[in-house]
Amino acid sequence: MLASARTVAFEGIRARPVEVQCVLSPGLPSFQVVGLPDKAVSEARERVRAALSSLSIALPPKRITVNLSPADLPKEGSHFDLPIALALLAALEIVPAEELARTISLGELSLDGALVPVVGALPAAMTAAEESRMLLCPRGCGPEAAWVGAADVFAPGSLIDAIRHLTGQAPLRRAAPGEVMAHEGLRDLADVKGQERARRALEIAAAGRHHLFMTGSPGSGKSMLAARMPGILPPLSPAEALETSMIQSLAGLLDEGGISRQRPFREPHHTASVAAITGGGRGAKPGEISLAHNGVLFMDEFPEFPRTVLETLRQPIETGEVVVARANAHVRYPCRFLLVAAANPCKCGYLAEPARACARAPQCGEDYLGRISGPLLDRFDLRVEVPPVAWQDLETAAAGESSASVAERVTGARDRQARRFASLEGVRVNADAEGAILTEIATPDSEGALILSRAAERFSLSARGYHRILRVARTIADLDGSETVRMPHIAEALSFRLVSGKQAAA
Repeated sequence: MLASARTVAFEGIRARPVEVQCVLSPGLPSFQVVGLPDKAVSEARERVRAALSSLSIALPPKRITVNLSPADLPKEGSHFDLPIALALLAALEIVPAEELARTISLGELSLDGALVPVVGALPAAMTAAEESRMLLCPRGCGPEAAWVGAADVFAPGSLIDAIRHLTGQAPLRRAAPGEVMAHEGLRDLADVKGQERARRALEIAAAGRHHLFMTGSPGSGKSMLAARMPGILPPLSPAEALETSMIQSLAGLLDEGGISRQRPFREPHHTASVAAITGGGRGAKPGEISLAHNGVLFMDEFPEFPRTVLETLRQPIETGEVVVARANAHVRYPCRFLLVAAANPCKCGYLAEPARACARAPQCGEDYLGRISGPLLDRFDLRVEVPPVAWQDLETAAAGESSASVAERVTGARDRQARRFASLEGVRVNADAEGAILTEIATPDSEGALILSRAAERFSLSARGYHRILRVARTIADLDGSETVRMPHIAEALSFRLVSGKQAAA
């Protein structure tokens, strides 16, 4: 008797359909799973056997073969337990085969038959919707998968619940989407005293998703400023929230099926490996740059990161996606993030203070920031020095502008960009614009064009640098509510660009 069930295998954020075929044939009693299973999938036969035994279902004394098709696609994860069990039950004529044909299932089985939540329910629901099938998943995954409204999601708590649903004995109710998670307490930009130029750079970066590089001595407020970036960013749009949540689903970061409209903020330690930053490891899981998709990636102590890690950032910054290459697969993850990097001016951190600088100044500063390659530094649209604030100023300085006020301007600028790029695919903010699109939206007036051409000639700007100045100027104009890019916008963009990391530290 041949029977089959349907499930998915994950390639990046894609959930590829997999058919689970089960056949009972004469021969010595055995239970085999074939079709490139990993260790967790191979062990499913023992979990399935124990779960069926807990329901008083004995396996027949036959040769049981389960094939995961297509056989050349690697199968990883414990979510294959439920479809293997259902395919076997269909072969035993306990579950109707026609119901399984309309269902995609996934879930891990405990030894007593309970269903354990697994990662990837949201991408699986997307595939179920595309194929016009219903999704059967553990109860803990139901609220997450139900966010895909185009698919009927049913979430049994155990294998017996799934059997009763499929046989019509006790149909389950459709799962309801989880709650939109409330924003955590965001830090307020009003806490920052002074640092007006750095605050302005933060606002421009948030408005156009421009990468920001900050240098300054220890304690000057670089980390404090970066931690307040989420408070001035607009909430995720529904489409962005779904994209971000699919990555978080694969990483197991969705709590109780809730989806957040708050933009991600990731801050990896400088000892992180290449696999931790770009993705990889067992199952080619998403890395920090993908977990920061549509949000912020803050890299403190930027020169302290391994050179290999820093150089792997160059392509994802430009393309907005990262490819995790493995011997048997190439996995793609989206990674359109706002990179905020912070660095001390030198190893000791006090290059700009002669009384406290080390004996190797200024050579130590050049050596330290020299760890950042020129091509990588060229990808930062905004570069700003964050000078130390005197303790007297901390007592007397007035509170700065609140995050709410800055966020209002940022949201207005983002709304203008959304209307501008509404008909363009893959372009959401000014940082995405290039080629003819950039020329159309950011051509400056005559005075602005003159000052830009002079700066390009004097400082030997690269083509990338030239275009990034135009993008930043366009964002400054959006913050100003201007339809055209004028000379003051170009001048301000130049002031944030024509300072290298080494010059900012000097």
